[in-house]
This record gives sequence, C-alpha cells and structure tokens, in this order.
Amino acid sequence: MILVDRCTRRCNFCAVDTARPGAADAQEPERLAEAVLRLGLQYVVVTSVARDDLPDEGTEHFAACIRAIRARVPAAQIEVLTPDFHARPELIRRVVEAGPEVFNHNLETVERLQREVRPQAGYARSLQVLRLAWESGGPGMKTKSGLMVGLGERPEEVRQAMADLREAGCSILTVGQYLRPTLDHREVAEFVPPERFAEYQRWGEEMGFGFVGSAPYVRSSYNAFEALQQKGE
Repeated sequence: MILVDRCTRRCNFCAVDTARPGAADAQEPERLAEAVLRLGLQYVVVTSVARDDLPDEGTEHFAACIRAIRARVPAAQIEVLTPDFHARPELIRRVVEAGPEVFNHNLETVERLQREVRPQAGYARSLQVLRLAWESGGPGMKTKSGLMVGLGERPEEVRQAMADLREAGCSILTVGQYLRPTLDHREVAEFVPPERFAEYQRWGEEMGFGFVGSAPYVRSSYNAFEALQQKGE
C-alpha cells in the first residue's frame, strides 16, 4: 500500500482508518522498487488509499512507483489496485500509460447496495473507471475487478454486476465472502454457501471472463499471477 495509511473516504466494510492523510513520501517509489528487488518478487500488486485531498488524487505517485519497479526489476509484472480517481480520464490514463500488466479497480458490491456500502463512490463511476482503463490500455494490459458477497445482495444482482463488468471490458474477476473487520463495520448479512460460489464461477466463465476466482476466501489478489496467465479478452 502506497500513499500512507489514512484514507479520505469512509466505506463501512473497510478496516483502513479515515483521517486527513499525511504528505506522500517522494522516496517511496524507489524504496518500493528496492523492496521488490530484495524480495525477488515476480509479481507485484500496488494499491493505495483514496487521496481525494491531492489535485491528481495520487496518480503521479502510482505512475512513479510503476516506473521505479520497471527500472530496478524489469522482469517483474505489476498490477495496480486503484481508487476510482472520480473517473477522471486524464488521471486514469496517467496510471495506465506507466504500463502495468493489470489495472484493477473493485466494484465491490451490486448496484442496489452501493450507497450503503460505498457512500463516496458509485456503481456507474467504477464501471467507467474500468472502461476508460480498458480503452486506453495497451493490447497486453488486462482489467480486473472484485465483488464481495454476503452483504445482502441477491444472486440475480450479482449476475447483473458481472455482466456489467464484462461489458466494461473487465477480463479478470474475483468474488469472495465479506467478513466484518470489527464490530464497528457493516454486519455480515449471509455466509454464502459453496454451491452459490460455484454458480458464480460458472456464470463468469460463460460470460467470457478469462479468469474467475469465486470462493469464500477469495480476495482481490487471489492467485493474481495465475490469473494473468489466462489470456481472457
């Protein structure tokens, strides 16, 4: 996670603290690249808090981190898991043009529950982020998204969200069980049975996703390297 550990947004499923973030560390891209080198990583997922306080919402810092890793560890593959950047095309292009292999932005939940779960985000906005990334990315870049279930959604709503993601160009999908971080966070509405996760897996494959990870403990970075090897369009 880059750009410090305090978020400008308050989502009721997320354990990251909401507060005024500190200044971005200008040395962080180089320190991150050095860590990737020392750890011998082949695949790196770079994510961040939302930085609505910054004019560019942290996108130049994202790009700098990608470029630094490329310079120090050319063979490493890079996935970014980003905030929505208010779906501003110029900000999304800044990250995409730095050249990640995967651009990941999580839709998180179905359309009906968005305002409850992500009050400062939006369903259509997140789909637009993915569409813009897909349209501005190179031929080798994949777009990816994730859904949490067990928040009170209906299966047909999950199916619609999956179809909307596919229409927006998303080729990698993760679906996992929501687990409550603390008693101050949103309650779990349901522990989704394994057979329904299997159904979501089948639906995603039928829709043409190149990779679908659907199981209770699946998270955004679940088998991230393996997901990229499956060349869904």
